Amino acid sequence: MSEKRKKIKKTKRWVVKIGSALLTDNGCGLKHELLDNWVKQIIELNVRGVEIVIVSSGAVAEGVARLGWKTRPKIIHELQAAAAVGQMGLIQGYEVCFQKYGKHTAQILLTHDDIADRARYLNARTTLITLLKLGVAPIVNENDTVATDEIRMGDNDTLAALVANLVEADLLVLLTDQEGLFTVNPILDSSAKLIKEAKAGDKVLEDYAGDGGSLGRGGMRTKLKAAIIATRSGTQTIIASGSIHNSLINISNGEDVGTLLTTTRGPITARKQWLANQSYLQGTVTLDGGAVIALIKNGKSLLPVGISAVCGDFKRGEIISCIDSSGNEIARGLTNHDSAQVRLIMGKSNKEIEKLLGQLDEDELIHRDNLILL
Repeated sequence: MSEKRKKIKKTKRWVVKIGSALLTDNGCGLKHELLDNWVKQIIELNVRGVEIVIVSSGAVAEGVARLGWKTRPKIIHELQAAAAVGQMGLIQGYEVCFQKYGKHTAQILLTHDDIADRARYLNARTTLITLLKLGVAPIVNENDTVATDEIRMGDNDTLAALVANLVEADLLVLLTDQEGLFTVNPILDSSAKLIKEAKAGDKVLEDYAGDGGSLGRGGMRTKLKAAIIATRSGTQTIIASGSIHNSLINISNGEDVGTLLTTTRGPITARKQWLANQSYLQGTVTLDGGAVIALIKNGKSLLPVGISAVCGDFKRGEIISCIDSSGNEIARGLTNHDSAQVRLIMGKSNKEIEKLLGQLDEDELIHRDNLILL
């Protein structure tokens, strides 16, 4: 048992994502004995003092089965209908299983809007933490029924990582039908080796990742991305097989299960987590070499003089992306000026700006307190 695995035994708050393949009978509706097994393990972990937020897939797959469809649809309104029908069965299944142990459940449906809006973000955070303190099992899903963007682009691996940020989890567990991340596809190549430990964000890992299956939208690539998101709250990630007996218990025992993706990064403030987790950015500014150094190495605010190009139309107070000359995103934050004004003052010193416009309300384009490095 490695030292990093031993530390998992001391973790107190987990986010556990359970994939569609682990809850459904090959897409033919929920398999309740599988669901009961997960609940039993979660109850055992609760007894050990571990708080758990569940991010559960399976709503669309359950809906597809209930509606008698043979395959997952691709048309948006059909996906929404399947999600609406399937969500009823999914939550009912969890409720029945948890009630066997006298534990209450709570359904939490989130969209990107809940992450993008600061007030709603904080409200979701407070609600989840309150539920954990009350001993309730929160079951989180994307609100697929109304959020079309979530169906097109969302996945529950990413959602689970965002929830890990929300509740500042110690560990993110992404359960799948694979043992973890392999060097090559183990189905196609018998020489494949399981990667037991690696650093989240290591570019080499992307070469090993594949796409998702027919029942879910996630794949190894989304899990690797989720692990990177989780690092923003100092959260470690384990990608593990849900097909192994007592996999959650084994993880809690510090056993060598799945792929552990580690981080040496400490948690950042809730405000900066919120900035980092935005999916919808209103515009982009390109930084010159001096501005990149000022942000990354010197911890400075972003000044107009360091801007070489502006893309998009954005307003004061909106979130914009900061890229270098090669197009790599290095930061994002809340802009103090709208895009028209930035185009006018970019590349100019504060003295030049004063001559051009008079005194600005803020000298910085993005203040350091409102900026997150990526």
